[in-house]
Amino acid sequence: MKDIIEKAWKNKDLLKNNDVKKCILNVIESLDKGELRVASPNKNGWIINEWVKKAVILYFPIKKMETMYAGPLEFHDKIPLKSNYAKNDIRVVPNAVARKGSYISPGVILMPSFINIGAYVDQGTMVDTWATVGSCAQIGKNVHLSGGVGVGGVLEPLQASPVIIEDNAFIGSRSIIVEGVKIEREAVLGANVVLTASTKIIDVTKDKPKEIKGYIPSRSVVIPGSYTKKFKSGDFQVPCALIIGKRKESTDKKTSLNDALRDNNVSV
Repeated sequence: MKDIIEKAWKNKDLLKNNDVKKCILNVIESLDKGELRVASPNKNGWIINEWVKKAVILYFPIKKMETMYAGPLEFHDKIPLKSNYAKNDIRVVPNAVARKGSYISPGVILMPSFINIGAYVDQGTMVDTWATVGSCAQIGKNVHLSGGVGVGGVLEPLQASPVIIEDNAFIGSRSIIVEGVKIEREAVLGANVVLTASTKIIDVTKDKPKEIKGYIPSRSVVIPGSYTKKFKSGDFQVPCALIIGKRKESTDKKTSLNDALRDNNVSV
């Protein structure tokens, strides 16, 4: 499949070929079943499978707009919605929407929310009310995406990493994670944390602050903050994220999601 997709990517005229169309549809079906992933974990971190992203992009021009119905609700789009939730042991509350080509593992709970094509949501994760999981985002096991969380999607540029949230992380209400930021295992974000590729992430747990960008270290407890930046017209406060502690080993994982924040006097 990879070879066919790469050739079609270089020569779009091949999209008229039925075998090429069938290959693209097979990739989307494999994404839908969790057999393929846009990004895959290994012992050295994560590998971005660019050819799979190419297949997702090529899926759009070979599909036609069609009208779809879900009870009284009408949709008009190129991509059908996922189905067979009961068969796959997924709890889906009304008004939750997931597009075909996203993978949702057994045991996942979807409150009214949105999961885009190419996304991967692993076992035991809760996607809470009005949370969104963007295209190709990778969500680990037993993650809690609280109400209104925005996990950004990415298709282009092809080499760009998707947002990755690893196992047992807790993402507080109205937090936003975009531009390929990685949240490592068991990290805890308080409400309203905004993370982009350029956001300063400052560890303030030591005598001197330490700055990082692009990822939240494993088991970190993070809250929104700000720092002073000089501009031509004056000094102004710019958002950042503050690492204020670590989750305690002695606390049960399920309770520590909230307790990790409360231990540091931070609201969930």
